[in-house]
Amino acid sequence: MTTQSTTANTATTAGTAGAQPPAAPRGAAHFLAPLVAGLFNGIMPVRLRAWDGSEAGPTDAPRVVLRDRDAVRHLLARPGELGLARAYVTGSLDVDGDLTDGLRRVWAGIAEHGTSLPGPVEAARAARVLVTLGVVGPPPPPPHTEARMRGRPHSRERDAAAIAHHYDAGNDLYELLLDESMAYSCAYWTSDDPGYTLADAQRDKLELVCAELGLSEGDRLLDVGCGWGSLALHAARHHGVAVTAVTLSARQRDHVTERARAQGLGGLVDVRLQHYREVADTGFDAVAAIEMGEHVGRDGYAPFARALRTRLRPGGRLLVQQMSRRGPRPGGGAFIERYIAPDMYMRPLGETVGLLEDAGLEVRGVRAMREHYVRTARAWSAELERRFEELVGLVGAESARVWRLYLAGGALAFEDGSMGVDQIVAVRPDRPGPTGGPDRTGTRAGGLR
Repeated sequence: MTTQSTTANTATTAGTAGAQPPAAPRGAAHFLAPLVAGLFNGIMPVRLRAWDGSEAGPTDAPRVVLRDRDAVRHLLARPGELGLARAYVTGSLDVDGDLTDGLRRVWAGIAEHGTSLPGPVEAARAARVLVTLGVVGPPPPPPHTEARMRGRPHSRERDAAAIAHHYDAGNDLYELLLDESMAYSCAYWTSDDPGYTLADAQRDKLELVCAELGLSEGDRLLDVGCGWGSLALHAARHHGVAVTAVTLSARQRDHVTERARAQGLGGLVDVRLQHYREVADTGFDAVAAIEMGEHVGRDGYAPFARALRTRLRPGGRLLVQQMSRRGPRPGGGAFIERYIAPDMYMRPLGETVGLLEDAGLEVRGVRAMREHYVRTARAWSAELERRFEELVGLVGAESARVWRLYLAGGALAFEDGSMGVDQIVAVRPDRPGPTGGPDRTGTRAGGLR
């Protein structure tokens, strides 16, 4: 991608006579564009439109709109992902057209050309430009939607606050975005038929979980971090399973309790407002943790794995569906940690498998589902865009923009492989040594599917 100048070149060759043409007007975008290009090794990955209407940069690049000087002030205060997120969430910065496509093209440019920090001369020049444009000053306050966590990480109180920040935003919000099952986790897509919907894919995911756990009538299932009860209700209704479902979200607890009552499942589904560490029951035939293990922290996963094993009966089965991440940023990045999931920690898949084995569980199989999350996030994003104004009316413009950025960026993170998601099936051995007998679901032990 090459930078295209938007200003006329008024220079003439030596000896040319006559009056010079008037210089094209230069606005804020023309002064900012070289600074942006300097951060990307001379390549301008976007076209800029500034608050004064001026534009500069490649005409075929995504157009970033700086609606006011606060967009630059956010970036000066917190260079990088957090500053960009703050500018976008507050509406000071926007992207024309499809946000997902714009982010994809920018990320591709960064991957191809890299980034660089300015040297002393470039930094001094940039400072003069920024002073001239009137953008140097006190930083704007952070958006009110940004999490402000207090207390010891992963204490019961802080875990509850982290869950409330995202999951207690209102059941109406999730009813707007999700399918009727209220499943807020990666779906399992088994068809490319145009009539096959997100609801179908979520139903197939729930049935896959029940099959992997080998659930049958009369079994006892512990659903750790039950969300809005999609698995608990499905297992009870379709498989006759007695489910103990735990959550730290009061709104989720109330929602699942009411759905169970309305569906005549109150005798099978016991919903508790409880931390997983406080579950005293043992002897469960199966335990499921669907995209919950990311929230227990770096140092909390080993005791989490031991707790899951302890609650299983010998021979009982565990299914963990969990996101993974490679590289130096296991929390998911500044935006995710401040706006979506405070204290989140993701690790490579192999580390999770090792921790489960260290806890005394025998891992029987892993199902990689990364591509399935791309389709799931795109489906949620499409519904958000279709009902965006309704969402703004429900939660406000800032929160709606948080969700738009979250789903667009999340889909790309799974698309480019920087994040993954997997179902890990394990069993608590019924005696020392390898588990005897065939796998209850007929899948090959240790198989990667």
